[in-house]
Amino acid sequence: MEERSTDKLARYTLYAAAFALAAFLCWYFRSVLVYIIVAFIVSLIGQPVIRQLRKVKVAGKSAPDGFLAILTITFILAILLLIVTEVIPIVTKIIRDASFLRTPGEDASGFAWLHSLNAWIVSIFPGLDPDFDLIAFLLGELKDIVNVSNVSSVIGSVASVVSSAAVGIFSVVFISFFFIRDDKLFSKIVCALSPDPLEDRMRTALTDIESLLSRYFTGLVIEMAGVALLDFLGLWLIARIGFTYAIGIAFIAGILNIIPYVGPLIGEVIGTLLALVIKYGTGAGLDVNIWIFALIVLAIMLFTQLVDNFIYQPLIYSTSIKASPLEIFIVLLVAGHVGGVVGMLAAIPAYTVIRVIASRFFYHLKPIRRLMPEVSEQYQSQSDS
Repeated sequence: MEERSTDKLARYTLYAAAFALAAFLCWYFRSVLVYIIVAFIVSLIGQPVIRQLRKVKVAGKSAPDGFLAILTITFILAILLLIVTEVIPIVTKIIRDASFLRTPGEDASGFAWLHSLNAWIVSIFPGLDPDFDLIAFLLGELKDIVNVSNVSSVIGSVASVVSSAAVGIFSVVFISFFFIRDDKLFSKIVCALSPDPLEDRMRTALTDIESLLSRYFTGLVIEMAGVALLDFLGLWLIARIGFTYAIGIAFIAGILNIIPYVGPLIGEVIGTLLALVIKYGTGAGLDVNIWIFALIVLAIMLFTQLVDNFIYQPLIYSTSIKASPLEIFIVLLVAGHVGGVVGMLAAIPAYTVIRVIASRFFYHLKPIRRLMPEVSEQYQSQSDS
């Protein structure tokens, strides 16, 4: 029997209402949704770890999954704690040293620009004292801003941020434990909310998504560590800027490297400038001309980027999400135009999800089959069967 137009309209209206309700609930509970998504990403990174732990057997038996999940989360938290307690203070020290390697009162040629700036300000504003000091003026204004009346509000703001962060960290760790212990738990939750006719496809799609994203995020962490390691070895052994400074600059470069295309360039510029300032202020580094030293540092970081471009990235981006470099480039351009740096960071994981859903639910459409050759082969095999 042919469906009446009124029944069809009612069905579509019901679908629209259900979608609107789901969107409202996602927005209303967005903080909870963020915790779940972050916990899911943590579980994807932790899956390779727990798989390796399962291979360790005592008396022919492996440890319970709950215990292995705790070990996995402890391992991830230990790395984060190491970064927070050891690496970040080094980065902070580098930035502080780069800013205050010499005091403004010293007759150092490197601060001639500061004296010129003070003289220029005095010439623009004749009423100022001829001995006007811009740094002293800014420090005085800062002291006026940070007074006793503002301390309580600052403490309240810090307490609020710390409490919110504590709740978020605890929530993510708690949810991650269950996702890591049972790698099918997330797919079970989603499949439970899916219509019965689509449940099998949804389960298969989620398996593909989890596999691809797990490889992508794990590869991304390895890429960051690889870039930081190469920069560290080059800055420490070749540029000779010192162990501590090399770690800090390499960490900055590794973190910035996760920003597609522009991140490596920013990391090279910042790393080179910091190395130059450190050499000028402390004398650390090769005993060569400052311009030769700059070229050496830049060559080290460019070599690292060549290794990243020709070894790390092809293995991570192309093989992990099974997409061509042209697809990735276009997706990143669009995401960068729409969402800036945040959009570029989220582009590849989001595109991976969209690509898998398109291949599993819309493989019968001609554009999908033409743009995704592997989907075309899958569709052909299904048609033959």
